[in-house]
Amino acid sequence: MPMDAKKKAELIEEGGVEVDGPILSHLSRSTAGPGAGLESFFFNSGGHRVRLGVRKSSRFKACSHGEEVVILKDGKEFASGRIEDAIAHCPEQVYVTISERCVFDCKYCPVPKLQGRVKGFEEVMELVENGSKRPGFKAISITSGVWKSPEEELCRVARLVKEMVKYNVPIGVSIYPTDNSSEVLREAGAREVKYNVETVDPNIFEKVCPGLSLEYIKKALEHAVSLFGRNHVFTNILVGLGESDEDVILAVEELADKGIIPILRKVNPHPLRAGEACTENVRGERLLRLAEAERRILDKHGLRADLALTGCLVCTGCDITPHRDI
Repeated sequence: MPMDAKKKAELIEEGGVEVDGPILSHLSRSTAGPGAGLESFFFNSGGHRVRLGVRKSSRFKACSHGEEVVILKDGKEFASGRIEDAIAHCPEQVYVTISERCVFDCKYCPVPKLQGRVKGFEEVMELVENGSKRPGFKAISITSGVWKSPEEELCRVARLVKEMVKYNVPIGVSIYPTDNSSEVLREAGAREVKYNVETVDPNIFEKVCPGLSLEYIKKALEHAVSLFGRNHVFTNILVGLGESDEDVILAVEELADKGIIPILRKVNPHPLRAGEACTENVRGERLLRLAEAERRILDKHGLRADLALTGCLVCTGCDITPHRDI
């Protein structure tokens, strides 16, 4: 029984599944963003990929049947497919977080609370070298918190990108922008960038992203298009922080008009951030509705999410992705 976009949206809404023993060997742990610190695995079915968190209690359960995995919903078969092992964080890509800590304090993100590791140059390059030997290796994606300052983070990432170009695969970078980050990353050899606006409601942004500037990020995105080109500049928009559908759709229109492809990402409340941000349960129907609206807008502006070379739009595990899922 294949998974379609509607079923994928339902699984994203649930956020996770119970698992049986054999699946435990396929788990990976995220080190970035709202899902940091949580274990998950990738399930592929019907041409769709979804990242499923592991839960002690869920309406859904993943069970191994030989080489096949069956997802049960309330004890009945919901979808069947296979597990895809992550090369590093996701299938087909070495997706590495440089700084697992951040001086900013976005209220939905556990990274500042986790105070994780800061990977050194040699460690990161070893991860890439090992990942490059895995079957299906197609791209490198780099993300990073802000350990000390955005400028210092940019220097560290750019040095790594310069070394990584020898692998002859596309390299994408997602960091907090600086005045010259796009120039520096382009010169280093990056093919794509992602600067996250996080939420499109200015009032919500001010509350949940203290110390950051929504307008600054938007300007950095617009400038990046002039260097990296249309279809190769991205931004995350979190859904579930109290914004309206109208706000999201208007923002998608504004960004797409400038050649930027938004990634609509369901916010995942983290126990380390309980009560700090007003998050709401995002229904699968809403995710589908917004993704369908985004696809229409992208089509109108001549943009294609499936032309992305790196990162989330290639992975698709966390989102309903236009031109890939719908």
